[in-house]
Amino acid sequence: MSQSGTEEKFVPREDNSSYETDEPVIYRVVDGIATVTMNRPAFNNAQNSQMTYALDKAFRQAVDDDAVKVIVLRGAGKHFSAGHDIGTPGRDINKPFDRVNLWWDHTNKPGGEFLYAREQEVYLNMCRRWRELPKPTIAMVQGACVAGGLMLAWVCDLIVASDDAFFQDPVVRMGIPGVEYFAHPYELNPRIAKEFLFTGERMSAERAYQMGMVNRILPRSDLEAGTYALAARIAQQPRMGLALTKQAVNHVEDLQGKRNAMEAVFAWHHFAHSHSELVSGDRIGGFDAKSMAAANRKAAE
Repeated sequence: MSQSGTEEKFVPREDNSSYETDEPVIYRVVDGIATVTMNRPAFNNAQNSQMTYALDKAFRQAVDDDAVKVIVLRGAGKHFSAGHDIGTPGRDINKPFDRVNLWWDHTNKPGGEFLYAREQEVYLNMCRRWRELPKPTIAMVQGACVAGGLMLAWVCDLIVASDDAFFQDPVVRMGIPGVEYFAHPYELNPRIAKEFLFTGERMSAERAYQMGMVNRILPRSDLEAGTYALAARIAQQPRMGLALTKQAVNHVEDLQGKRNAMEAVFAWHHFAHSHSELVSGDRIGGFDAKSMAAANRKAAE
């Protein structure tokens, strides 16, 4: 048995307006199961670039460790993930990072190239490489799984959700046709996917289970134990057998057009960004985290 990781810590920001963790992702391995924990609970695990690159590093560490058979992705705190960071004090969209895919740095690029290059790197290509890592992955989802949070759950092979979890992609209100990793018609029946996107409404864990998007639903109090029991059961299988089975199912999805469809919608997604900037002066239609949350609350009334 190997173990690694650091304890969760919170560091006050200089303005005392909010709190940020000093480790955006916590990594541990126990009994052949790697746990990758998103660790920005004060911001509902909104994904800035720092977190995204830390996730990539953790997944690489799990792949390289022969003792790891299964990977569990989870979020600290009340929610799995509120999506991409569009408004926390830790938003770092203008900051360069050591890139892991073969796209150039976005930070000094003009116009639509800025977001196109960045999102090729941190959203589309990272998500696709995580989907294809050769070890089984399980998303353990509690509370909100919104927009970019969907992308993290959807790249996992299995999703285990608490009975109070909900799923939502509300970005059509920004004028954007869904998140960058566009898997909606593959995770849901196409007609349900249209409803999901057109309305931007929350989908309960129960309906997600009925649609085949979620594998199991458990009470919040049983979520952790149930998820790790499933992971332990899978970990009994031979490593190569699991890797080949995963490749086989992913290959069938790609034969059905998943990868090509995602490429097309990614292009439309970036046309939408450019259109929004021309029309409103803002790439995301004038929305920020607070206004998106306010719109969610209003829709729920």
